[in-house]
Amino acid sequence: MSRSYIVAACRSAVAPRNGALAGCLPHELAAPVIADLLRRAGMEPEQVDELVLADALGAGGNPARVAALAAGLPQSVGGLSLDRQCAGGLDAVILADAMIRAGLHDVVIAGGAESYSRRPIRMRSFADGRPPEAYEQASFTPWPDRDPGMAEAAEALTQRLNISKDEQDKWAQGSHAKALASQSQLAAEITPVAGLSRDSFTRDLTPRHCARAKTVCGSITAANMAVAADGAAFVLIVSERFAQGHSGHAAAVLAGATVGADPLQPGLAPVPAVAKVLDQTGLAPRDLATAEVMEAFAVQALACQRGAGLPEEIVNRHGGSLARGHPIGASGAILAVRLFHDLVTSSGTGIAAIAAAGGLGSALILET
Repeated sequence: MSRSYIVAACRSAVAPRNGALAGCLPHELAAPVIADLLRRAGMEPEQVDELVLADALGAGGNPARVAALAAGLPQSVGGLSLDRQCAGGLDAVILADAMIRAGLHDVVIAGGAESYSRRPIRMRSFADGRPPEAYEQASFTPWPDRDPGMAEAAEALTQRLNISKDEQDKWAQGSHAKALASQSQLAAEITPVAGLSRDSFTRDLTPRHCARAKTVCGSITAANMAVAADGAAFVLIVSERFAQGHSGHAAAVLAGATVGADPLQPGLAPVPAVAKVLDQTGLAPRDLATAEVMEAFAVQALACQRGAGLPEEIVNRHGGSLARGHPIGASGAILAVRLFHDLVTSSGTGIAAIAAAGGLGSALILET
């Protein structure tokens, strides 16, 4: 099977829920990013074969199809929606790569869009006629007594790995500091949406702020976990044949994988995913120039970095989701966008990795 290549990547800025992007539904977040993606690649909408879009909080109805129509893609693009929670945006890229390598398509747009602000109200109905009940979090296992909330699972991880609140807070402070210092670099990957052209949550996070942050669970606080957010991100993936005629930047997809792990410890799931893609490529962590690791919780990022043996100095060099926010279905795609832009500005090999509720981990390796 031939190799696939990412030839363009961009995202919206990320804004906390009920913030600057609160007026946008998922397709309204996605459409301008998709249009800009094609512009950056110098391609026409008619050249696109498929759109794969991750969305975790929507109400069904195939949001990928809605986004494809809103973005002006041809009616022949059916749109494929997927829900792998936090990992969905990265899994969309992995699936698009598989489609191209299998010869199904030549040009696929892949990523995710999430509006936490405009998410539907979830209601659970009952067969006995009781009134429906609203719920915030879906079930991620079939066992009610073994289906932890994400903050509870993160706190359990701190205890399992003996990671202190101070370590978590320092990671969060570093994430914001790196993002603040990198605003000019980050601007290159952002498509303005609803007048927003920079990640609005990034700030000077100090030890004093961390000490005063609201406790969520144990050592997990509002400062060392990512804020719920809105955003969209996409990459344009093409076949080797198309890439040969492309004059701009390109990053080869070397490997991608999603694995299942212990649903009680979802934060550890990226570790075997990273090991799997490294094994597929024959690479070692020391061979990587850069790594984008999801920061839904600081402890999760620390667990992944240490467990996978990734050098700390290459991880989230321009900040992570602690400094942006967490638009669930889009977060994995944001990692892929970040990785692409880092690799085309300084060539090499890099990895993106993310955990998801239910004990899922995904990883992707790109090379320029």
